[in-house]
Amino acid sequence: MEYTRFERARIVGARALQIALGAPVLVDHPVTTVNPVDLSLLEYRENVIPITVRRTVPPKAEPRKLSKAMSG
Repeated sequence: MEYTRFERARIVGARALQIALGAPVLVDHPVTTVNPVDLSLLEYRENVIPITVRRTVPPKAEPRKLSKAMSG
């Protein structure tokens, strides 16, 4: 699934918050990497973040008919 830049930012940010609050990191990482955002980006690139995205699709629009006042 291809994510938009907004979905990607939300996923990485939410996962970074989880890591900052003590959640385990799901990938092997260098010992020098301690920034939660960097760790969540590593997880995102390896596609192991356990977060799903629900997209809402707007209902199909009904074609509008011109009213008598608009048709002249």
